[in-house]
Amino acid sequence: MSQDTETAILFADVVGSTRLYEQLGDVRAREVVGRCVDIMREETEAAGGRVIKTIGDEVMATFETSDAAMSAARQMQLRISRDSELGFDGGHVAIRVGCHFGPVVREQRDIFGVAVHMANRMTSQAKAGQILTTESTASRLSADWQPLVRQIDVATVRGQSGEVAVFEVLWQPEEATSMLPIPGGWDSGQSRRPIRLRLRLGSRELLLGSGGRQQVTMGRAEDNDLVVKGSLISRLHVRIEIDRHKFQLVDQSTNGTFIHTATGEEIFVRRDSTPLAGSGMIGLGRAPGADSPMSIYYELLEP
Repeated sequence: MSQDTETAILFADVVGSTRLYEQLGDVRAREVVGRCVDIMREETEAAGGRVIKTIGDEVMATFETSDAAMSAARQMQLRISRDSELGFDGGHVAIRVGCHFGPVVREQRDIFGVAVHMANRMTSQAKAGQILTTESTASRLSADWQPLVRQIDVATVRGQSGEVAVFEVLWQPEEATSMLPIPGGWDSGQSRRPIRLRLRLGSRELLLGSGGRQQVTMGRAEDNDLVVKGSLISRLHVRIEIDRHKFQLVDQSTNGTFIHTATGEEIFVRRDSTPLAGSGMIGLGRAPGADSPMSIYYELLEP
């Protein structure tokens, strides 16, 4: 018989387990993954949670409160990051954790619903060593946890219209002590000031954001917003779009996009994306140069 209830759903899995099997061999990798799963199970139960199921290197669990879920997630990360048995030549095993508080349907020993997909999406967004969660979870955290939560992104989730905010929960002691306290806890992003991005190619200049353009495309095809001709440049090479107060460069090309920031950082993106900050130059298919007519200059403008 099914039963509707609200709960905190948590997913935790081992990052790069396929690579572990290649590096460590089947026997050792299975031992390492098994130890991680045991730790995740133990910390779930220690925090008063319930393990719903384990699938390979992944654990799905539920908790009555957001605090309990975060306590379990933090202990999982702490124990696994400090466990000497989980180290190997050239690295250390890491996990990622995602959580969401919402309604689920319980049937026998399993749970179903959009909230489960939401929690799973948070896990897929997380990097090694991260704990990611949603506003629904963050808003239910106690005062002790609130200063350790910050919004870092937005994401789309199957079954949801629009985007959902993604929050990171800091669990490492050095991160927690170095993070300045925010009055009232995490920032929902509503108070952020509007920003703009200026792009310049030769005498052509475009502005994104603040009620203006939300996206710009660049490439050698004539229907792009900025047309750049060159043998290494794809017809639709790259686009830049505004996404919740940040500008994201999305490469769609064969030869990739090069970014040289004003601070000296060099970034290469191919069939991937990266945020733009500060100012610098963009090169399509090849590294940009100050003397090149194909270099695109960008600058983030804050009011």
